[in-house]
Amino acid sequence: MTNDISSAAKDLGYTEKLLRPVSGYLMLVVNLLLIAGSVAMIATGGVFDITPVFVIGFLLIPVWLFLLYGYCVVAPNEAVVLTLFGKYKGTIKAEGYYWYNPFCRKFNPAAARVGPRRMHVSLKAMTLNNEKQKVNDADGNPIEIGVVVIWRIRDAAKAVFNVDNYVNFISIQSDAAIRNIARQYPYDVSEDDEKSLRGSAQEIAATLCEDLQKRVEIAGIEVVEARIAHLAYAQEIAAAMLQRQQAKAIVDARTTIVEGAVGMVELALAKLGETGLVALDDDRKAQMVSNLMVVLCANKDTQPIVNSGTV
Repeated sequence: MTNDISSAAKDLGYTEKLLRPVSGYLMLVVNLLLIAGSVAMIATGGVFDITPVFVIGFLLIPVWLFLLYGYCVVAPNEAVVLTLFGKYKGTIKAEGYYWYNPFCRKFNPAAARVGPRRMHVSLKAMTLNNEKQKVNDADGNPIEIGVVVIWRIRDAAKAVFNVDNYVNFISIQSDAAIRNIARQYPYDVSEDDEKSLRGSAQEIAATLCEDLQKRVEIAGIEVVEARIAHLAYAQEIAAAMLQRQQAKAIVDARTTIVEGAVGMVELALAKLGETGLVALDDDRKAQMVSNLMVVLCANKDTQPIVNSGTV
C-alpha cells in the first residue's frame, strides 16, 4: 500500500515552484501615483473643460482599483499558493509584503479560519492527537491505543493539490499507521529480546514515524515525531490481564526471595563449618536449612521457639 501511495505521488507530478513577486511597497507607490493622477486629471478636465483628460482620469479608476487586489502579506512560516485561471502559478514562502497578479487566486482547500489570511498555508509544526482506538495486538488481545503526531507541511503545492484536505488526510493515515503497527507487536512480553508495544517505546516510535512518513509523502507533509500517547488493555479483558500481571509479579518476587534465601543458608552453613562453633550431622543440617528457609521465605513475621533443653 505504501508503494502504491508513493507511485501515485509521482504520477500527480506537483512540485513546489517558488515565486518572486513584486515588492508590495513599490506597487503601493505606483498605486498612489495612479490614484493621485486620476484625481488630478478628473479635476483638471472638469475645471478647464478638457474632455480627453477628464475621460482618461475616469478610465484610470478601474485600473488602480484592480491593482489593489494584488497585495499580500506573508508572515514567517506561512506560504501562499497561487493559481491563475485554474493552473498552478507558484508559491510565495518568503516573509514580507508583496504584490502579485490580481487575476491569481489563493488556493487552500483545508482553510478553516475566518478572515483575510484564512487561505494562507501554515508551515508551522502542528500537533495531531487523535482519539484512542481499539485494535488487536499481535497476540490477538484487544487493546486501546492512541498516538500523538508532530507534523508540518514541507511542500505547500503537494499539500493543497495532491489531497483534498491535508489535515483530514494525516489524521486518517495516522489511525491506519497505528493500527498496522499494533498488529505487528504484542502488548507485553516476558522475554527481554522481543519487542513489545509497552516495553519498546523508542523502537515502536521510530517504526511508527517511518511508516507514517511514507503514507503522507504524497501530501508534502513531514512527520517530525510520532509517539504512542495512550496504551492499555481493552475494558473487557483489563481485569483478567491485571490478575495475570499481579500473579507474574508475585512469582518473580518469590523467585528473588528464594534465590536470596538459598544464598544466605549456604553462607550460614559455610561460616559454621569454618568456625567449628557447632558440629552438625546431615539430619541437623537438613533441619537447620528447613528452619532458615521458613524464616527467610515467610511472608509474615515468624515466632521463634526457644528450646531450653538438649540440642
